[in-house]
Formats: sequence, C-alpha cells, structure tokens
Amino acid sequence: QVQLVESGGGLVQPGGSLRLSCAASGSAFSIVNMGWYRQAPGKQRELVAGITTAGSRNYAESVKGRSTISRDNTKNTMYLQMNSLKPEDTAVYYCHACAKTVATTRCDYWGQGTQVTVSS
Repeated sequence: QVQLVESGGGLVQPGGSLRLSCAASGSAFSIVNMGWYRQAPGKQRELVAGITTAGSRNYAESVKGRSTISRDNTKNTMYLQMNSLKPEDTAVYYCHACAKTVATTRCDYWGQGTQVTVSS
C-alpha cells in the first residue's frame, strides 16, 4: 500500500518554470526508484526523468538541459524542476515508483497526475 500524490502543476507561459512534487506515503515500504512520466492527449505515456535512491538520474532527450529531477529521501518526496518550458511540454505528469514492501518489490505505483499547460 503505497500512495503517490503529485502537486505543482498549472498554467505557465513559454519560457517559464514549474516545480512538480511527488509525495510517497504508506506503511512498511521503501522506494527503490522513482520517476516522472507524462502523457499528452492521444499519445503514449513517456518517461520524462527517473532517479534512484542513490541519486542516479536519467532524462528524456526532450527535457535534457531544462529539467532536474531530485528527491528528498527523508521526506519520501521527489521533485521535477522544469525550466524554459515549451508548449510541447503540455501534458499530464505522473509520478511513478518502484517500492519494496515486506513481501515483494512492485513497480506499479502511480500518482493521479497533475496537469501542466504551457501556453501564452
């Protein structure tokens, strides 16, 4: 029982910035990996950025140089700082996590999504 809740989305002008947050909660779990995905209407969900517990990061080519993924392990919270936003960044952004419980490790934990709209 791991719950993920995103926040920080909204409407921003091109060139602006947003910081998305994802808070993980539950009991008897530890996060192995976390990541941000996004899905635009009519498109497949795609990985934006991922981060391991140790801090290793990876980014989609479309956001490299403009975005920074980070996490605060003491708060079980992950962040995505997005700068120089473009209209093509418009999508619903989802938090994803692989979590280890007492029984097993599962990678089917998703947040409800937060809308990011980049428009003038």
